[in-house]
Amino acid sequence: MDIILSNNSDLPIYQQIKNQMIQQIMKGDLKDGEQLPSIRNLAKELKISVITTKRAYDDLEKEGYIDTVIGKGTFVSVRGKNMLKQKQFETINGKLKLIAKDCKQYDIPLHEVLEMIKKLYEEE
Repeated sequence: MDIILSNNSDLPIYQQIKNQMIQQIMKGDLKDGEQLPSIRNLAKELKISVITTKRAYDDLEKEGYIDTVIGKGTFVSVRGKNMLKQKQFETINGKLKLIAKDCKQYDIPLHEVLEMIKKLYEEE
């Protein structure tokens, strides 16, 4: 598992860990059921506090990305990816509804909205 932390980032360290792990899970770099490093081992590897790593793992578990089995370790959730994709889809859909409403209010034609989205999407 590759995690790169930046002291110059506006995001707290636990959030950087969480975001990168989510990205690796969603891309398939971390597979369903794959065992993750222990909180202590990850903290040692990243040279950060155990408390910081625990916060990232706790958040990931609350959001359904990972599962902890007492005495066995922490694993990428097997129930997760499809459910999480659906959750992300619903979030994006809600945001797009608001954007569509604003575009209609300001009389911005659909083809211009699609062109804006296309440009923004291709920037990354």
